[in-house]
Amino acid sequence: MTATQQPSDRSRQGAVEKSDLVTVTIDGVETSVPKDTLVIRAAEQIGVQIPRFCDHPLLAPVGACRQCLVEVPDAGNGRGMPKPQASCTLQVAEGMVVETQNTNAKADKAQQGVMELLLINHPLDCPVCDKGGECPLQNQAMSNGRGESRFEGVKRTFPKPINISAQVLLDRERCVLCARCTRFSEQIAGDPFIALVERGALQQVGIYEKQPFESYFSGNTIQICPVGALTSADYRFRSRPFDLVSTPGVGEHDACGAAIRIDHRRGKVMRRLSGNDPEVNEEWITDKDRFAFHYARGEDRLTHPRVRDEATGLLRPASWPEAFAVAARGLAAARDAGGVGVLPGGRLTAEDAYAYSTFARVALGTHDVDFRARPHSREEAEFLAAHVVLGGPDTTRGGRGATYADLEGASTVVLAGLEPEDEAGTIFLRLRKAARKGTRVVAVAPWTTRGLEKTHGHLVRTAPGEEARALQALTGGGDLVLDHRSVILVGERLGAVPGALSAAADLARAHGAKLAWVPRRAGDRGAVEAGCLPNLLPGGRPVGDAAARVDAATEWGVEALPETPGRDADAIVTAVVDGTLAGLVVGGVDPDDTADPAAFRAALDAASFVVALELRETDVTRAADVVFPVAPTTDKTGTFVSWEGRTRPFEAVFTEPSSLPDARVLAGVAEELGRPLGFRQTSEVRARMQQMGAWDGPLATMSVHRPAAPLTPDERSAPTGSVRMRLATWKLMLDLGSMQDNEKHLRATARTPVARLPHDVAAALGEHVTITGDRGSIDLPVEAADLPDGVVWVPARSTGRGVLADLASPGSTVVVKGVQS
Repeated sequence: MTATQQPSDRSRQGAVEKSDLVTVTIDGVETSVPKDTLVIRAAEQIGVQIPRFCDHPLLAPVGACRQCLVEVPDAGNGRGMPKPQASCTLQVAEGMVVETQNTNAKADKAQQGVMELLLINHPLDCPVCDKGGECPLQNQAMSNGRGESRFEGVKRTFPKPINISAQVLLDRERCVLCARCTRFSEQIAGDPFIALVERGALQQVGIYEKQPFESYFSGNTIQICPVGALTSADYRFRSRPFDLVSTPGVGEHDACGAAIRIDHRRGKVMRRLSGNDPEVNEEWITDKDRFAFHYARGEDRLTHPRVRDEATGLLRPASWPEAFAVAARGLAAARDAGGVGVLPGGRLTAEDAYAYSTFARVALGTHDVDFRARPHSREEAEFLAAHVVLGGPDTTRGGRGATYADLEGASTVVLAGLEPEDEAGTIFLRLRKAARKGTRVVAVAPWTTRGLEKTHGHLVRTAPGEEARALQALTGGGDLVLDHRSVILVGERLGAVPGALSAAADLARAHGAKLAWVPRRAGDRGAVEAGCLPNLLPGGRPVGDAAARVDAATEWGVEALPETPGRDADAIVTAVVDGTLAGLVVGGVDPDDTADPAAFRAALDAASFVVALELRETDVTRAADVVFPVAPTTDKTGTFVSWEGRTRPFEAVFTEPSSLPDARVLAGVAEELGRPLGFRQTSEVRARMQQMGAWDGPLATMSVHRPAAPLTPDERSAPTGSVRMRLATWKLMLDLGSMQDNEKHLRATARTPVARLPHDVAAALGEHVTITGDRGSIDLPVEAADLPDGVVWVPARSTGRGVLADLASPGSTVVVKGVQS
């Protein structure tokens, strides 16, 4: 194993050829390890723990702290060394003998001497330090240090703390110069905004004041800091580690399935840390997964059901039985008056998604259910049926789904409609790791993003709406060579472009590459598997398959299911507005994220009866006739299905009687309707899902959609001093999303929203522009970028109510006008 290889690499290597093994003796124990293994790793394999600070298995060795010194005596083979060696940078050699602090007095004395030097200027503030109680320096000062100090001078001090960013604080006097933080930032995240500055006794961690530490992954430096020099502005001085209870969890902010650790005390989450999962997120998580958890404890948290009073027209508190009964009566009337549409949203666990899917078919007798509360298309639904539910590592039905391991071992990774640094942070980190080993990253995108630069990627510059043609051009080859080790990742934005998903499928088929769909939200993949689409039943079976309908009806205990697929989310909204549908069941949908926010709000007003299942008060709950408070991820047991198709179960952290899982709420309403769903508890839902998940019938098929004619900016003349341009957009990782609410330190690290324009247009229009679409206008500062001619890019949800509500649909024509300062 090379010096920079990771544990996840070793786990995938399998058996090592004998010729690649070398025999070493550590503390009298002979062992065989792969050549080039570091001595500190070889010692770990036989249970010998060598103290260290700078060493980390996922970072390149640096030998900075010198705490891991060992002796390498001459065993008569010429392998001896005259003085103690840093075991974190020393590679094993055949016949080498190593003696650690456990068996060699010189090694022990050397380690004690290093510890004494580290403690000369380190403050004795353990009682108030956030690291106290889980500090390697504390532990190793006791186990590998001297019992007394010979230092009699005055310790060095600095003003404290200083803000490396709004979220990360630095106490410089605690730093032992291990360089873990700077190495993580440069090697893993690709954000080298912090560095060791000055020299000698003045050396310290510093930042460039004109380029602050703006990173989506900065919180990892806090977690791997071994001495409490880096702390979180949110967690600082709030708790002691030994007062916390830790519960494993799963990140709920994206589809990556990152393992997290939830530390809580007295019914309140105090902090979240990265879990250790070598197959998924290794030991890293995004700042959003780490810090964005206060949304669940906001003052607007719903704590009891509400029903609309017939006399006053206002929402009033209600008991659960009353709310179930009122909801059932209203939905029954709406069902009989034209039907009810079900819009679950994408925040759901797989179990809750299955409950919505079942509720629509069993309680309401409709296939009008769609989790896609965002711009989408019929082609996307067909693509999901044909390519998503049939792939992934946890399925037995075959398919060509991709995994994190595939990304790391890929020859080429093509990104289409996906910006991983903003939309899937764990994927981004794995791509950076792969790129450092030689993987080529190719992005079909409007401009070279910061994330693409950090993966040393290649841009296929593409205007919005022309992704299908760009992918078709790649299918023909050119200078891009794809093979069976290649991976094509398509984001959900590609679903709104005619023919783009078909072109991606053709590209994968032509080159034998793996194809994977990466949605933005944690619940989207599970919603597909659970049948929260108008054309799919649970388990991926198409609604149009008669045998599938019979099997589902039998499982659910109903006579028959409708033969034709239902309406998608946009069609449901349209049908409610024109009176074709009478009612709505809405779970966790933000109107400003939908394809047409104004139309969605009009549907809320036009519906004769609306049931909302929500965590906090929203525009939907204010318009609803019955509101049910539902549990956040900390308050319920559930499962997310990651983009890989990997199931990621988690247990409840708290028991909160004021809210229930969506599945339990829907079960209660269904029972009042006289059409029980057959489950109440999560374990019962899982059992039902397993019964309906296995399917050996014919695979779903996907019709090929040809791309529309190339989109061109409107030829009509623009007002003087302005230009008509095509709108490109996506969400940044940190923006105005409601699940980042109540976290001021995290939100302060969000990137400043700008309008990116081609260089010539930016120069002509000036430093600030007003962009006007068919839904309104927004004002933004300008930044020049390598965009295609006639294209403007803006972040989707970083200003006002967002692009979809305040400006226009992605890909449409907008007017960009310079603003005089």
